[in-house]
Amino acid sequence: MPGGVNSPVRAFKNINGNPIFFEKAEGAYLFDADGNKYIDYIGSWGPMIMGHSHPDIVNAIKKQAELGTSYGAPTSLESNLAELIIKNVPSIEKIRMVNSGTEATMSSIRLARGFTNRDKIIKFDGCYHGHVDSLLIKAGSGVLTFGLPDSPGIPEDLAKHTITCPYNDIAAFIDIFNSVKDDLAAVIVEPIAGNMGFVPGTEEFLQTLRSYTESNNSLLIFDEVMSGFRVSLGGAQEIFNIRPDITALGKVIGGGLPVGAFGGKKEIMDFLAPEGPVYQAGTLSGNPLAMAAGSTLLKLLIDNNPYKKLEENAKLMLDGMNEIMSSAGIPFSKNQIGGMFGFFFSEELPLNINDVSKTNDETFSMFINACIKNGIYFAPSKYEAGFISSMHSNKEIDETLDVVGNIIKKGIF
Repeated sequence: MPGGVNSPVRAFKNINGNPIFFEKAEGAYLFDADGNKYIDYIGSWGPMIMGHSHPDIVNAIKKQAELGTSYGAPTSLESNLAELIIKNVPSIEKIRMVNSGTEATMSSIRLARGFTNRDKIIKFDGCYHGHVDSLLIKAGSGVLTFGLPDSPGIPEDLAKHTITCPYNDIAAFIDIFNSVKDDLAAVIVEPIAGNMGFVPGTEEFLQTLRSYTESNNSLLIFDEVMSGFRVSLGGAQEIFNIRPDITALGKVIGGGLPVGAFGGKKEIMDFLAPEGPVYQAGTLSGNPLAMAAGSTLLKLLIDNNPYKKLEENAKLMLDGMNEIMSSAGIPFSKNQIGGMFGFFFSEELPLNINDVSKTNDETFSMFINACIKNGIYFAPSKYEAGFISSMHSNKEIDETLDVVGNIIKKGIF
């Protein structure tokens, strides 16, 4: 395997470390192949919102596995999950299941171009929308982690239809919008960016995207692969009270299994085959294992609504870290929404990828390595968001702060 891994950030090259191979997970904890135990603040990058190996989800997967793992045909499980999503995300009137977040954004872009009969897309620097050719331009996350602002293998003729803009920069967006609006199919954005660390869009910025696209008959696509059902039941669009035309989902809606989905207004979604001319398909789309796991997790979230408590716990941990860093004179900033969080070694909280890039790499690398060696598993890249689960109690938070405090006292970095 290239780099010994199947996804680049797992290689730990950004922090000069070695990949950790895991054997099992339970609740708030991960256990590696050497028997080490870690408090996990990644949660498979979001979906483990109710903790690892939740018995209801495990039982749902077991029950379905006994009935068959894939049929390549419709099941009621697909309809059940679709109903749960549509009920809680008002902008989605129709939805189609796919197998990954990358498929969801790729299909959203194709649909937007087909529906509007236009070619141009505006995306934002540092927003990572999966490894889609037309979107892997000035992307965040693993691309920046490895210093690859633009990935080879993308034809210029395709890339020229994607225009990039600084995140949270209203004036820059308006200038770019006006220059391409006649051929602008869609604007795609992470309303809460999780691939340049954790950087939410400002309300004014996101409202500007909505009003300008609406005035131009261009589509607004929210990439909520990370934030969907992670920051609230209705995602970031519920928090900001904005209805995009298309929403891409993933992570949580699969309950830990590979999944993605995209949905939106009925008239737009009806442009998909077999109703319309835009083709999209997938043998394992809506596969019964993922649908069973996802439906079970969404029902748990609806019944328990853990988001307020998740945010309180994330804030409790980050406030504690901030106090420790401040006492030691170490620049530190942090933020959180609904259990999704981020921290940076900088005085000011970053608003875009340029701000994040300027934060201290060396301090971050030494801190993360020290945490991991002491059983605290934070994301091994400053371009990744963190996640807290409902299984993280005061015990785990206190232990985390004890480790962080000891690291700073010992002057490890």
